[in-house]
Amino acid sequence: MKFAVIADIHGNSSALKAVVEDLDRLGISEVINLGDHFSGPLDAKGTAELLLQKSFHTVRGNHDRYLLEQDPSEMGPSDLAAHSQLLEVDIDWLRTLPPTLTLFDDVFCCHGTPKSDQIYWLEKVRADASVGSAHIEEIEREAQGVNASLLLCAHSHIPRIVQLRDGRVILNPGSVGCPGYDDDKPVYHKVETGTPNASYAIAKKTALNWEITFRSIPYDSGRMIEMAKHNERAEWACALKTGWLS
Repeated sequence: MKFAVIADIHGNSSALKAVVEDLDRLGISEVINLGDHFSGPLDAKGTAELLLQKSFHTVRGNHDRYLLEQDPSEMGPSDLAAHSQLLEVDIDWLRTLPPTLTLFDDVFCCHGTPKSDQIYWLEKVRADASVGSAHIEEIEREAQGVNASLLLCAHSHIPRIVQLRDGRVILNPGSVGCPGYDDDKPVYHKVETGTPNASYAIAKKTALNWEITFRSIPYDSGRMIEMAKHNERAEWACALKTGWLS
């Protein structure tokens, strides 16, 4: 069993195209997509056109949910920018997506944690606004009752793998399209991956356990950077160019 895991595209159609081309070169057709597809000051329309052509196994992210639940007057700037580009068929597609999914009888998929799409599973935001690794006890607590050997999550945009003490593996593939961002929940904090590359992962089941390969794909981000600048989102433009917000 071998498949790719992608997440957090955030309207970056150029990064998604680069990842799809890389998958084609590798001959990998099975793809699991962990959500947050469109929200950002970039190319939600182009991202939707590409995604809706694919038959990826897909779950809904927190920003996908915001696009469904919030009135445009209540949306943040990234969600509003995406909403203004999306067609009704794209919104209808988001409505079909489940919050969690179990595949191949042994792979559990969610965006944040099994119970929440807006909580980091493998990381913890501290009171001083730093973002670091969660303690193993915190990670395992969220995994209670999930009967799968591979648990997939996203949301933090940080590529990472953690093996629980019972042998189960949790994988975050990183972000396809958004290498840095800030957020005000639970307190204001920044996440910066330090690379502008598109990130995803490949998972392969072996006789011993899951073999994970992280992929970091350089691509021409010029069009996305110009879109971010046009939408007056300098922090997005900087992250797309450098992997850092400033």
